[in-house]
Amino acid sequence: MWLELDIRRVFSAPGQQFELDIQLQCNQRQVVLFGPSGAGKSLTLKAIAGLMRPQAGSMRLGGEVVFDASLGIHRPPQQRRLGYVFQDYALFPHLSVRQNIGFGLHHGWFNPPRRERDAEVERWMRALRIEHLAQMLPSQLSGGQRQRTALARALVTRPQALLLDEPFAALDHDLRAHLRQELLDVLASTDVPLLLISHDPADVAMFGQQVVELVDGKVLR
Repeated sequence: MWLELDIRRVFSAPGQQFELDIQLQCNQRQVVLFGPSGAGKSLTLKAIAGLMRPQAGSMRLGGEVVFDASLGIHRPPQQRRLGYVFQDYALFPHLSVRQNIGFGLHHGWFNPPRRERDAEVERWMRALRIEHLAQMLPSQLSGGQRQRTALARALVTRPQALLLDEPFAALDHDLRAHLRQELLDVLASTDVPLLLISHDPADVAMFGQQVVELVDGKVLR
């Protein structure tokens, strides 16, 4: 079991309140969080990544405690070794494809030099067939090319798991089918566990070795 999750947090705004109360045990390598918009899927992913701190509960990742409210444990994102691909891909607009991918490997305050070459960056550009785009900026890329760049950036750090937030939602039908297969090939070659959130039944069919349905901030039993 690579992920154990039991977390709670209440979000309040004028006139409304939303309670996230999630119990989850990932016992398959490919897990899909499935549910409608507003179900709490993205909030759950952010909690796992360390980008949102629950008010109560605990979390184990790879058998290691990364969050425990009662013990005051909250490991920051960089210590959780997770590859996170946001729904909008969150690429740095002023950095080239190569620099975006290499950003996670670069320590310190400065961006990776434009002409810097790293073997892992080059490997993932080849694997995802974007090496010819190395010097281009995100604004010059198609949606599928941005998605591949974001995926390469997530994988280059050799994460212990991959978190994907609606990764195919912004793509046309044919490209979605093509990139789903590419992702399956990457997962087969790396054996990296996957947690993917989606409201698309096609994602469930393709990646749902284990399917967890969320409704109104809770796992549907």
